[in-house]
Amino acid sequence: MARRSFSLLKTLTKPTTSFSLTPTPTSRSVTYMPRPGDGAPRAVTLIPGDGIGPLVTDAVEQVMNAMHAPVYFEKYEVHGDMNRFPAEVIESIKKNKVCLKGGLKTPVGGGVSSLNVSLRKELDLYASLVNCFNLPGLPTRHENVDIVVIRENTEGEYSGLEHEVITKFCSERIAKYAFEYAYLNNRKQVTAVHKANIMKLADGLFLESCREVATKYPSIKYSEIIVDNCCMQLVSKPEQFDVMVTPNLYGNLVANTAAGIAGGTGVMPGGNVGADYAVFEQGASAGNVGKEKMVEQKKANPVALLLSSAMMLRHLQFPSFADRLETAVKRVISEGKCRTKDLGGDSTTQEVVDAVIANLD
Repeated sequence: MARRSFSLLKTLTKPTTSFSLTPTPTSRSVTYMPRPGDGAPRAVTLIPGDGIGPLVTDAVEQVMNAMHAPVYFEKYEVHGDMNRFPAEVIESIKKNKVCLKGGLKTPVGGGVSSLNVSLRKELDLYASLVNCFNLPGLPTRHENVDIVVIRENTEGEYSGLEHEVITKFCSERIAKYAFEYAYLNNRKQVTAVHKANIMKLADGLFLESCREVATKYPSIKYSEIIVDNCCMQLVSKPEQFDVMVTPNLYGNLVANTAAGIAGGTGVMPGGNVGADYAVFEQGASAGNVGKEKMVEQKKANPVALLLSSAMMLRHLQFPSFADRLETAVKRVISEGKCRTKDLGGDSTTQEVVDAVIANLD
């Protein structure tokens, strides 16, 4: 099975369909012609966040500097125990259109809302995308896993209001995004994950929207699966799935499960996108803040955020920089000499960063 490159959220370029540890001149894309001025450096809002966030965002900054990537960061201190995002941070994201962030710790109970959720609602980042795939050289229980989980981000139980309804408008636009994504990235199947047998009104509306949109994409196979069976199928035969589209709460569970199957949350990239803005972060939320011991020992895995930053570079129309970054990360994983504890090694974050920089073309 040809391994797809990490897929972008918005693209005008053709995605890579194969990967070689030894790039040759013939492997370069000839389809991308930049417009005059496209090389001008772009400002990106940077939120290091909590826990391992400062470690892994620093890793991205180091690699970007080593590549001389045409981006520069506007850094802001935001923490999960704040009541709300500072106004200047929201203004920065709205100005720059793009943000890279570490995890923000969400307090459990007590009526304190998640800043992660509030940011998505504030900027109407209605689509969450997580790419879960096998990395060459990283042993896992299953092979040929290459799943993209696309989840509605702004309503339903996970949105912060436990009994908020699912609307036709939001269901339709996430379905459209999932099929458009599949179409643009040469994906063959979209599977809607639901619980319409019990949640007849809300999930029934979600399925109705998916079915309507599916009719406009006859070249893409459409299927449906109840979330209970979906979880069982993910752990037994994950290679059967391609693009999965889900309501908010199920998507969080499905994405973290798929990430665990494909190699762990420490290596899965992702982001959130809306009509106007995009926020890139570690794909799967489990472990994106980390444990105190990991922070103290400085052994957080930076791979997921490095690959998310490659997605960001494509979003910004810098495809060759994205390719270089992905190639270097894949080389390091394939060689197996520098791996953090979650991947079976004992390397520090900095050692992984140094290895990635050494492998840049």
